[in-house]
Amino acid sequence: MRMTRMPPRARPAARPGSGKTASSAVSQRGFTMIELLVTLAIMAMLATLAVPVSQLAVQRRQEQELARDLREIRHAIDAYKRAWDTGHMERKATETGYPPSLEILVQGVPDMRDPKRKRQYFLRRIPRDPFNNDDSLTDSQTWGKRSYASPPDSPAEGDDIYDVYTLSHGVSLNGVPYRLW
Repeated sequence: MRMTRMPPRARPAARPGSGKTASSAVSQRGFTMIELLVTLAIMAMLATLAVPVSQLAVQRRQEQELARDLREIRHAIDAYKRAWDTGHMERKATETGYPPSLEILVQGVPDMRDPKRKRQYFLRRIPRDPFNNDDSLTDSQTWGKRSYASPPDSPAEGDDIYDVYTLSHGVSLNGVPYRLW
């Protein structure tokens, strides 16, 4: 048996005038229209998924800010009441011991137990309700206020501030209305 040698494979012919072989010309072509449309469709689906996730992240951030601000204001109201109860501020028979306004928590009151009557402060600033976007309102006006004399199921303003709440009618991610926080 005699083995014959096969001739080497011939290279594909080059395009006339290109100076390149046909195989290298095929590998340098661009995207087809179908490839571009599939890529755009995938990007559009990803964008539609990203929008609700970003809105959820914004709502979660606002809820965290609301919880922090309510806690801060309520701690300041409680500190004011403790200072009143312990005789650190002037007492009047008609007062309940709760602040008459949120602004007084920032302005401070004179400490009656201090010989120099230094002012005691309860808040550095009044935080703004993160769910209230009305720029015409002051920071303290963005909050609903409940006086000591008002019932818990129908809070109303009065001579003092016993509690604060948001004026938002929205519902939190856990299903509880913001007004009940």
